[in-house]
Amino acid sequence: MDSSNAQPATAAPTERDRRFHRRYTIQVQIELRQEGNDVPMRLATTDLSRAGCYIELMMPISIGTHIQATLWLDSHPIVIQGRVVTCHPQYGNGIIFEKFEGNAEQLLQQYLDAIVTTT
Repeated sequence: MDSSNAQPATAAPTERDRRFHRRYTIQVQIELRQEGNDVPMRLATTDLSRAGCYIELMMPISIGTHIQATLWLDSHPIVIQGRVVTCHPQYGNGIIFEKFEGNAEQLLQQYLDAIVTTT
C-alpha cells in the first residue's frame, strides 16, 4: 500500500453531511461493472471510506444504478456490491458500499486503519 499520499478528505462538515466513516483522499484502483453490463470500467478512486468512494468520470453513471466494485488493496482484490448515490455531470459519481463479499469488509477496514497509523 502506498499510503504516503493518503490524506483525510478536507470537505468542510455541514449539518447535511451524514457521513459516519472518515474519508481519505487516496487513489485505489477500482473496477466497476454496472448491473446488466459485463463490460468493466477500470478507474481509480479519488477518495475512499468504509462506506463508499468517489470516482471521476466524464460521463457519470445514473443515480440508483447498482454496481459491482472490485477494489485492489495492496494488489489484493476485494469485491463489494454498491449503488451510485451522487452524480456530478462531467465530473464523477459517489458510490455507497452495500454488501461486502467474503472478508472484504475486514480487509478494507484493515487497509484504512493502516492509513491512519502511517499518516
